[in-house]
Amino acid sequence: MLRFLFSFIIFSIVLLHPLNTFASHTSDPTVSLLQSRISKNFSRKFCNAIQNGFSKDEAMTSAIIKTENIASFLYNPQKKWIEKEDLANQISIKVINQCGWSFGLGGKEGIDYFKSYFLEIYEKTTPERKLSS
Repeated sequence: MLRFLFSFIIFSIVLLHPLNTFASHTSDPTVSLLQSRISKNFSRKFCNAIQNGFSKDEAMTSAIIKTENIASFLYNPQKKWIEKEDLANQISIKVINQCGWSFGLGGKEGIDYFKSYFLEIYEKTTPERKLSS
C-alpha cells in the first residue's frame, strides 16, 4: 500500500508539473523563410555577377556586401536565430544549382567547396557584421 501511495504521488507530481522545455528557433517557419530569402538574394547576386564577367572572388565579395546591406536593414527579430552554417549550406546549394557549372563546380563536392569558400570570404569581408546575427 505504501508503494502504491508513493508511486501515485510521484506520478501526480510529474503529471502536474512537467519539465520546462524550449523549442528550437531554427524550426520556426519564419526563420526558415527569412533564411531562404537571404540565400535566394545572395545566389541571384552572385550568379549575375559571374554572368557579367566578374571573377569568382569579385562576385563573392560583391554578393556578400550587397546581401548583407539588405539583411542588415531588414527589421526582423528572427534574423538572430539564423545559424551561419545552415545559411552557408543553403546558399551553396542554391549557387551550385543555379550557376555552379559556369565556374566548374557541381554536385556534393562543389557544394562543400563553395560552402567553405563562402565562409572564408564572408569572415574576411564583414568581420564586424553578420548576416545571421
